[in-house]
Amino acid sequence: MYNTVLSHAVAMEGQLVKAAPFSYHAPETLDESLALLAEFGDEAKVLAGGQSLVPVLALRLSRFEHLIDLNRIPALRYVTGTDGVTRVGAMTTQAAIGGSEEVRRRVPLLADATAYIGHFQIRNRGTIGGSLSHADPGAEYPAVAVALDADIVLASVRGTRTVGATEFFTGSFTTAAGPDEVLTEVRFAHRPPDGCAVVELARRHGDFAIAGVACAVELDSAERVQSLRLGLFGVAPVPVRAAGAEQVARGTPAGELDPVAVGHAALAGVSCVSDVHADAGYRERVAAHLAGQAVARAVREAREARHG
Repeated sequence: MYNTVLSHAVAMEGQLVKAAPFSYHAPETLDESLALLAEFGDEAKVLAGGQSLVPVLALRLSRFEHLIDLNRIPALRYVTGTDGVTRVGAMTTQAAIGGSEEVRRRVPLLADATAYIGHFQIRNRGTIGGSLSHADPGAEYPAVAVALDADIVLASVRGTRTVGATEFFTGSFTTAAGPDEVLTEVRFAHRPPDGCAVVELARRHGDFAIAGVACAVELDSAERVQSLRLGLFGVAPVPVRAAGAEQVARGTPAGELDPVAVGHAALAGVSCVSDVHADAGYRERVAAHLAGQAVARAVREAREARHG
């Protein structure tokens, strides 16, 4: 284990900024990291890829007495499929997920979403556990987790517990994880959709989305919509499961599905947020349009898969 006091200087936007001093810990096992969190509690912060945390610390938007780096714990990097469930270790990088044939085969929506995350340098360091724990409302992975009813495994010295994705995200940049808990695994039910699509609007490719949609669709033997799952991101403080759109689409022949109507249904009851990038009304209109686009693409992919 490494334990030393570090103070990082980072050049950002032409200015030299510097994180407040903290004690750095690099445990080599999960048990070590959990013991540290149990000891330091609210005074500690977990570092995964660091793509979001390091700039926050450098700008002193947040400060902690202890930083616990999980990068020396190889046991948290894996993709496995057993008992009808695909399990992804929290420290699996976004690049590894995007390049995984197992993810592409078992959880294609997760693979599709990966291409929208930052740039390749970001994906080489960023992790699925870090993305979910950071809980940025404009991030892709949280919306995929919500759309696919993923289970999120949290560990502490008290044991492990599993939280559904919808319950895990409690607010903008906040989750149900306790101060002594580490996200260790994400579980997806092994039910690959017939078609899926991710559509988003961002100022530039790689930026967090102003609005976005993750969509997965399954058709029955008569090519009616058996299941439509929509996760909205960038529009509210948490990723939103568009249950209204799913109800509208269910049972409809794929060739008769009205993407515009489904898109409007997706935003019914959603309280969109306003910020410096867009007001709530604009976000609602854009998200409804994107939802329609995502549904149309996913259904088209599903029908093409049926007909070769």
